[in-house]
Amino acid sequence: MTSPASGRPRTLVSRVAASAAATRGLTYVLVTVFAASIVAPVIWVLSASVKTKSEFYGTPWKLPQGFHFQNYIDAFFDAHLGEYFLNSVMVTVGATAIVLLVSVPAAYGLARFRFPGRGLVRTCLMAGLFINVNYIVVPIFLMLIGWDRSLMPVTQHAVFIDSRATLALVYAATTIPFTVYLLSNFMSTIPAYYEEAAMIDGASRFRTMIQVIMPMAKPAITTVVLFDVLSYWNDFIIALTLVPGEHKTLQVGLLNLMTAQRAAANYGRLYAGMVIVMAPVLIFYALVQKRLIEGIAGGGVKG
Repeated sequence: MTSPASGRPRTLVSRVAASAAATRGLTYVLVTVFAASIVAPVIWVLSASVKTKSEFYGTPWKLPQGFHFQNYIDAFFDAHLGEYFLNSVMVTVGATAIVLLVSVPAAYGLARFRFPGRGLVRTCLMAGLFINVNYIVVPIFLMLIGWDRSLMPVTQHAVFIDSRATLALVYAATTIPFTVYLLSNFMSTIPAYYEEAAMIDGASRFRTMIQVIMPMAKPAITTVVLFDVLSYWNDFIIALTLVPGEHKTLQVGLLNLMTAQRAAANYGRLYAGMVIVMAPVLIFYALVQKRLIEGIAGGGVKG
């Protein structure tokens, strides 16, 4: 017979197992509900983007009778989303290139060198993390307007306002504090003996940074690229303020399309425009997430 003393541990173990199973089940339910709340609207937008104009007057959740790809053609060409798409790509790629060219060497310098004012620089970078660029976009706009007025007698046209290069520079400047702070902290965890070994082999500081530190910092670089690209692509306020003319980005162009199509009650073209905005972000995340997860799981350095 089983004694009461031996039966208590078994009862305790069964209770712990039941509690763990209930917690796991609740977690699965919450994750499923959360995923459905994200996936369902995306599926609905995809379905609505291929509907004809008459189908929108029926049940909203009804599946499309066919694939009306004319909505995408109209949105891309007639609504000029193709031009806005190209503007967004140019600005995003340019801003990402600028921020990496500046932030990687700056982060390496902060992580490896001791120089007067280093603490002040790090403090300023941390302070920059708490400044929301949307709050200072108006002063930036007024500053650029002032520069254009000063150059107007020479250039005869605006140089800084409605410029994709200016927008890329502003994007890069506003994300440099976050990028440098994250990269410098990650590079500080990389042991210095890797660089010492490279220098013994005759490598310069620059070559060591490019061929040794950057490959080892790839998880952090991938993370900042992902966050920066999503920030640039999804921005609306800065692009609307600094690029009000023909060089609109996709987000601003989508607003114009939304206003026009609501008045015309042509919702198929509107939802097609939404898909054009969402698709690059989803594709980019699908391509990057594997490296991102590997970097998070693998950590910084394997010694």
